[in-house]
Amino acid sequence: MPDFRRIGDKLLSRERLISLIDEILALRQAGLSQQDTALRIGTDRSFISRLETLGEVRKGASVAVVGLPVANKDEILAVTAREGVDFTFILSEDERWSFLQGKSGFELFSEAATLLERVTGHDVVIILGHNRPAQVIDALLHRRSLVLHLSQVEGREAYFDPDELSELLARLRKRESG
Repeated sequence: MPDFRRIGDKLLSRERLISLIDEILALRQAGLSQQDTALRIGTDRSFISRLETLGEVRKGASVAVVGLPVANKDEILAVTAREGVDFTFILSEDERWSFLQGKSGFELFSEAATLLERVTGHDVVIILGHNRPAQVIDALLHRRSLVLHLSQVEGREAYFDPDELSELLARLRKRESG
């Protein structure tokens, strides 16, 4: 059933608005300028600009957060969602073992390479992990990463302070905007 909204003497279609917004976002993601997008949609450039401003979560570099094993996975995922992190890969201890078990060396290498490929597409990678695994990931990323770790015993889940992660993400935003 269509969702219509009456505003004064106008009858608006919520679905039509959502469809147009989706089309605008797709055109902008495809590389069209605000002006070209506005011409295609039948509006002016300033509308496209204002729409992007309304939907903006953050500016700056693309950010990925990788963490394993993380005891407070849900808290960390809530922070990454709230802060608009572009890519998140967080595993609990059980998930880490499930990821490893039952795979041949080739399968494990292939999945790790795929994950590394996805992560390297980001400007900043925040690594939550034990010293040695975090250092290996950091080295593979050619030092484009920030490592947050505690002096925890390897093989056990670590608790990472969600406020510390939020503060780090805020500092990244501030550094890039100022």
